[in-house]
Amino acid sequence: MIRKTILGLPTLTGNGTRIHADERGFFFFIRENQRSSASKMSFHARPGRATILVFSLLSFLFAACGNPLGEPASGKLNVIATYSILGDLAQNVGGDKVDARTLVGPDGDAHTFAPSPADGAALIGATVVFENGLEFEPWLDDLYASSDSKATRVVVTDGIEPRMTPEEPGHSLGESDPHVWHSVANVIHMTRNIRDALAGADPANAATYAANAEAYIAKLQELDTWIFEQVKTLPEARRKLVTSHDTFGYFAERYGFEIVGAALESASTETADPSASDLAALVDEIKAVGVPAIFAENVHNPKLMAQVAAEAGVTLAPQLYTDALGRPGSDGSTYLDMMRYNVITIVTELGK
Repeated sequence: MIRKTILGLPTLTGNGTRIHADERGFFFFIRENQRSSASKMSFHARPGRATILVFSLLSFLFAACGNPLGEPASGKLNVIATYSILGDLAQNVGGDKVDARTLVGPDGDAHTFAPSPADGAALIGATVVFENGLEFEPWLDDLYASSDSKATRVVVTDGIEPRMTPEEPGHSLGESDPHVWHSVANVIHMTRNIRDALAGADPANAATYAANAEAYIAKLQELDTWIFEQVKTLPEARRKLVTSHDTFGYFAERYGFEIVGAALESASTETADPSASDLAALVDEIKAVGVPAIFAENVHNPKLMAQVAAEAGVTLAPQLYTDALGRPGSDGSTYLDMMRYNVITIVTELGK
């Protein structure tokens, strides 16, 4: 039986065994005898990172208790989305028939996310796990395997032709760009994949998922049309983007923008900070093309972009929502809101 939670890690009792995590990141497997003395087997994990031992132990104990963590008492379908944008899509399609949880929350960076034991525990009780794929969640394979989850994994980008990023020095091929959601057309495709996966996992509610998806796709189509209309108000010569990392490739291809450059010349924020010569080259490029503003992102520290803007003599525009939604109440708390905010900000700042 699950009694309580300590630092996000369940403590289980009922057979004299419990798991304890202390503030230093140490985890203890404790068995108490009738005289209340306790023997401990301890191991250490880096704070914020789950180990195989933790997840294997959790899997065993949850199975023994017969009540998987995260099983909704309401009977709703338990689904996991790896990042906040995907979680919003899953909730729109699932509606009140699903109990959805997101691993990487608002303003979180899925590229650099470090799962916790609680994240692995959540997978154990899930029926479906929605993931982006295209190497956006490099931590997910180990997390899933370590948790011993039986959830069906659904790659929502299946069927989308990935954009390849430019080749990097020392590498013969570029990498697949995972940021497909910046094209609304791709999100429509992702929504259909989510619909089909939910219907497959929960056939009794397939008609509800189909109706929810149809209603949401109608909103997405309206959004797509609106973006084209907004972009038309910006002269083509000003449709040039400089951002923190290479995240707007799909947006640029669909809506007619040019990517001038990024402070981190990669589709991932995991890359090391750029060298002084790389930054100098970016500053020169910004000056050469004459962009009036460059853009920071909600998942990346704006300090580097502020430095670039100052050296190039341009405006650092309000940050955009890129790899994650904003927090509740922000301008980017849903996918629809995020896209509208980004487009208005881009068109306004580049139009000055």
